[in-house]
Amino acid sequence: MNSTPVSQVRWTDEAGHLTAAPELVVEVLSDGEKNQKGDRLAKLKLYSVQGVLEYWIFDRSEQKAEVYRREQGVLKLVATLYSQDELTSPLLPGFSCIIGKLF
Repeated sequence: MNSTPVSQVRWTDEAGHLTAAPELVVEVLSDGEKNQKGDRLAKLKLYSVQGVLEYWIFDRSEQKAEVYRREQGVLKLVATLYSQDELTSPLLPGFSCIIGKLF
C-alpha cells in the first residue's frame, strides 16, 4: 500500500517537484526590502504564469493582506485588507476570517 498522501500524488512527480499549480498560495512576507520585492514581484509573476487562481500576501509589519485573483488570465490585485477587514474567498466557500486575528 502506498503511504504517500493524496495531495503529494496529485501535485508532485516522483522526485517531489510540483507538476501543477495550486489553486491558492498564501505568502507571508519575509523581513527585508529585497526579500519583499521578490515575494511581491517575482513570485506574483511566477504564480500568475503557472495558473494559480488566488494569491494572498500577508505583510506582518503593516498588518495587512493583499488579495490577488485570476482575471483575464493573470493575477490582479482585487483587495487590500487591514486589521478589521474580513477575508473571504470564492475558493473556500464558508470561510471567513478577520485579518487582525491572523497576526
